[in-house]
Amino acid sequence: MMLRMVVLIFAMVCGVYICSIGLKQIGVHSSGRIISVHVVEKPCEATDIEPSEKPYVHFPKPKTFSRVECACNPVRNFAILSTQRSGSGWFETLLNSHMNISSNGEIFSVKVRKSNVSTILDTLDKLYNLDFFTSASKNECTAAVGLKWMLNQGLMQNHEQIVEYFKTRGVSAIFLFRRNLLRRMISMLANSYDQSAKLVNGTHKSHVHSAKEAEMLASYKPTINTTLLIPNLKQADNMAIKAVQYFNSTRHIILFYEDIIKNQTILNDVQDFLKVPRRDLHSRQVKIHKGTLSSQVENWVDVEKTLKGTPYESFLHADYKI
Repeated sequence: MMLRMVVLIFAMVCGVYICSIGLKQIGVHSSGRIISVHVVEKPCEATDIEPSEKPYVHFPKPKTFSRVECACNPVRNFAILSTQRSGSGWFETLLNSHMNISSNGEIFSVKVRKSNVSTILDTLDKLYNLDFFTSASKNECTAAVGLKWMLNQGLMQNHEQIVEYFKTRGVSAIFLFRRNLLRRMISMLANSYDQSAKLVNGTHKSHVHSAKEAEMLASYKPTINTTLLIPNLKQADNMAIKAVQYFNSTRHIILFYEDIIKNQTILNDVQDFLKVPRRDLHSRQVKIHKGTLSSQVENWVDVEKTLKGTPYESFLHADYKI
């Protein structure tokens, strides 16, 4: 019995020892087989695109959301460069009626965003990376993203750095101007008056969506300072000319409000320029000032005398009918 007990204890000790050795060996082999696996994301490629177009095609990776199945859908960057009361608000609503276009309004009307060129470029980075959210944002499957940028919102003052940014980041410029600068001046004076008068139910409105509201705003007839009329028209004209000169080296298109009013097939050219599928574009905005210019100005006779015989005499005549 004593011998059997000794053999049993010896067997148990040997078993424990052998198990411990085996477990150590398993641990060594297991640690040797642990492999760090890094998933390499395949970069998106711009296929079926001409080489000259590739600098304008982007695949943004937003920090605030995932583009999921649209991650490899190419996005084009654009900027509508314009002046106040030139039809840019109406034009932008037309673009935003396209399911693949996001134009995010006058983001540089906020003073802090245009305080210096660094904040301007940082804001543009955020916008073109799809991390700038507005009511126009279409997020995942946006094919063209941009903004409406007035020439006096830091654009002209920092044009050298912004031109370089446009060329480096492949941003296309859409210039939108008014041919008839006198109409633009009337619209600006009326809009400035309404900021304090608030003719539509005590609320200031730059744009309206009903004929009744448009009629209320159009009831005001501004008096134009004829002494400053020609210098102001010349200043507005020169600003537009300078802007085109500054950005001439960028990919751009030049549009005029009156031309789009008379021929909306021009909107097809814009969609082709942005490389998005053609769609019927629409806007709910209603034009405020209609009819002849003589019915929209309080001192029309003085205005007429001032402009006759000058390069701006053509502004006195009807340029389109609505």
